[in-house]
Amino acid sequence: MNKNIKLAVAGAVLALSASANAGIIIPAGDWTLDINGNVNAYMNFTRGNDSTAITGGLAATRQTSGSNTVKGINTGLLPAWIGFTGKTRQNDLDVEFTISLQPGASANDISGDGAFVDGTTASNGSKVLNRQTYVSFGDKSWGSIKLGKDIGIFASDAILNDMTLLGVGSGAGLSGSSANTTNGGIGTGYLYAAWKGQVAYTTPNFNGFQATVGLTNPNMGGLTTSQDRFGVEGKASYSFAANDVTGKIWVSGLSNKVQTNEVTAVTALYASVATGSAASTLVRAAVSAVPSYEYTASVFDIGANVNVAGFGLTGYYYNGQGVGTTLVGANAISADGQKRDSDGGYVQLTYVLPVKTKLGAAWGTSKLDRAGNDATTTLKSNERWTVGAYHPLTKHLNLVAEYNHITSENHAGAENESNTGSLGAILFF
Repeated sequence: MNKNIKLAVAGAVLALSASANAGIIIPAGDWTLDINGNVNAYMNFTRGNDSTAITGGLAATRQTSGSNTVKGINTGLLPAWIGFTGKTRQNDLDVEFTISLQPGASANDISGDGAFVDGTTASNGSKVLNRQTYVSFGDKSWGSIKLGKDIGIFASDAILNDMTLLGVGSGAGLSGSSANTTNGGIGTGYLYAAWKGQVAYTTPNFNGFQATVGLTNPNMGGLTTSQDRFGVEGKASYSFAANDVTGKIWVSGLSNKVQTNEVTAVTALYASVATGSAASTLVRAAVSAVPSYEYTASVFDIGANVNVAGFGLTGYYYNGQGVGTTLVGANAISADGQKRDSDGGYVQLTYVLPVKTKLGAAWGTSKLDRAGNDATTTLKSNERWTVGAYHPLTKHLNLVAEYNHITSENHAGAENESNTGSLGAILFF
């Protein structure tokens, strides 16, 4: 995992040993290699109470048949991770590369090897992701430059300060089908930072103050196959420590130029069901023409984290136009091309017991306004309540217990509610 994620995981479980900041260190000539990562899995029990169809809603819906509780053994918000980092000092430059792979622990087939028992093939739901492939170079006197794929700049601190980074959050009812991980607090308090190709510059650390600005591949929620310009993202943060008080304050923002794809009208096609039958079946439904829309998506956030005497308090807020909810670009505009406004945030309180168990409670919400010709049945908000316990059994292995209550509501007032209980463990190195 990259340094930011390792530090966040270390802080979340109070694993304050050196091993929390480094993996398996191997000197190799001019290079120092760091092999690092995690393995995690959770037993999840998700029950949906309602069956309202809400596009963009994150609450699991009630099962129409069989058991009303969806059970799964899956990875959590963090996928399993294996990362390879190399560092060296050459020509007065600190040079680094990182390549990582993220397999999942989910499976939705019968045999467990990607095939059903009748021999037909199926996805086993355990994708192998590649979230990091980058090179960076610089010096503490002038900063550093990063080129390649890494976590997005905007909203990265929101996810790295979320206690469900070590757990599950929402989305456990989906993991094991098409999803590789759960959502944590994504979509119920903050937008997903995503993992993006980028060229970014980070300043030196000026007594706790540091800033990053970069060009990124825009995350447009599948609305387009072309990009009018690079995305622009930036953030600034200040970390402080005074006596027993430590903390961090940050702000970040994003701007994307979006041009959606034009849709050409298609006439419905029919074919005969059987020879001699007068009945017909619809082969392809009619599709109405949709023009291309062009707009600028923008969003900013602000957050703070303070820790004192075993207590940790995090507060976060974001506000955007045309960025949608959950994923940047998802549900961002109405059918007639008008930008939807969105905002949200979360508050989180944690306390570390003398036995090093961290207890936490969090509340978060992500709201989406109506725009243009939106109906009242469109998504209004996703809300999450989380309580969790995170215990470091060893300096590498952590036991996790979580409960999450998710509510999705549309603008007509209809709701879906679901509850998830999770038990599992995460090992990092």
